[in-house]
Amino acid sequence: MSDWKTLEEKSFYSASARERAHGVVDEGTFTELAGPADRMSSPHLPVLGEAVEWDDGCVTGVGLIGKHPVFVISQEGKFIGGAVGEVHGAKMVGAFVLARQMYERIKEEYPDELAERLPAVVISFETGGVRLHEANAGLLAHAEVMDQIQETKGKFPVISLIGSKVGCFGGMGFVAAATDVIVMSDLGRLGLTGPEVIEQEMGKDEFDSADRSLVYRTTGGKHKYIMRDANYLVEDTLGAFHETLAAIMDEPYEEIVKNRRIGSEELVDEQLALAGLSVEMAPKDARDVWAYFGNEDVEQIPEMTTAEFLAVAKRR
Repeated sequence: MSDWKTLEEKSFYSASARERAHGVVDEGTFTELAGPADRMSSPHLPVLGEAVEWDDGCVTGVGLIGKHPVFVISQEGKFIGGAVGEVHGAKMVGAFVLARQMYERIKEEYPDELAERLPAVVISFETGGVRLHEANAGLLAHAEVMDQIQETKGKFPVISLIGSKVGCFGGMGFVAAATDVIVMSDLGRLGLTGPEVIEQEMGKDEFDSADRSLVYRTTGGKHKYIMRDANYLVEDTLGAFHETLAAIMDEPYEEIVKNRRIGSEELVDEQLALAGLSVEMAPKDARDVWAYFGNEDVEQIPEMTTAEFLAVAKRR
C-alpha cells in the first residue's frame, strides 16, 4: 500500500477498494480476509464468457479504530460496476458473521470494557446493486446482507461510507438505508435507481442522465445531507472518512444507532409526510426542496465547498 500520509490525503472518490479498506482504519492495522490469494471468484461468470477477479470485486478484512475492531467491506466499482453476485455477497455476509463472533467474545472476556472495544461493520459502497449476470444469486445476497444487519441490532453498529465513483444504487441503496449511520462526501451518490435507468424508463426529457449537475442535485451528498438521508457530510479524502469514523466510534452505542428506524411506525409516518409534501409542492427540481427547508442562494449550493455548505445548510 501507499505511504500512510499519502493514503490519508488521497481522494476517497478515486481510491481503489483496497486503498479505502486500508485507509478508513488506523494506520497499519488492516488485515485482508479472503483476499486474491484465496482465489474466490464467481463460478457463474466464466460460463457466460466473462472475466473474473480473484476477490470478486469485494475487499473484506478487519482493522482497528482505537480499541474497536472494525470489519471492513469495500466494493470495487471497476469490476462489473461493483455489482453484487454470489461470492461478493458471501464475503459481505462473512464479515458480519465474524463481527458477531468478535462481539460475543469481547462481551464474555471483557464485559467491563465492551463500550471501548465495541466492534463495528463498515461498508464502503461502490455499486450499482445486483449483478445481473448472476440473477437470483445476486438478489439472495442482498437479502442475506439485510438479514445480517438485522442480526446486529442491539449489539454493534453498521456504518455506510459513500463517496466513490459508481455511487450506491439498486438493491444496495436499500442496504445502505438499513444501516445505522451514513457518511457521504459531496461526490457521493445514493439512490435506489441509477440515473441511466431512470432516463431509460422515463425518457430524457424527464431525467437526463448526462446532466451531471442534475444527477448530483438529485442523488449527491449535499442533497442527501439536507434530506437527512446522510448523517455526515465530509471532505473527499480517506483521512476525513477515517476521522469521522473515529469520532462516531467514540460515541455511546445508543447514540450511534438512534437513527436505525427501518420498519418503524415513525419512519412510515415520515415517508407519508414526505409523499404528501411532494404532492403539495410539486417540485420541479431539488433546488425547490432545498429552498422549502430554508436554504438561501440555492443556485450556489452545488458550487460551495463542503465547509462552506455545512456552515449554512438547513436540513429537513
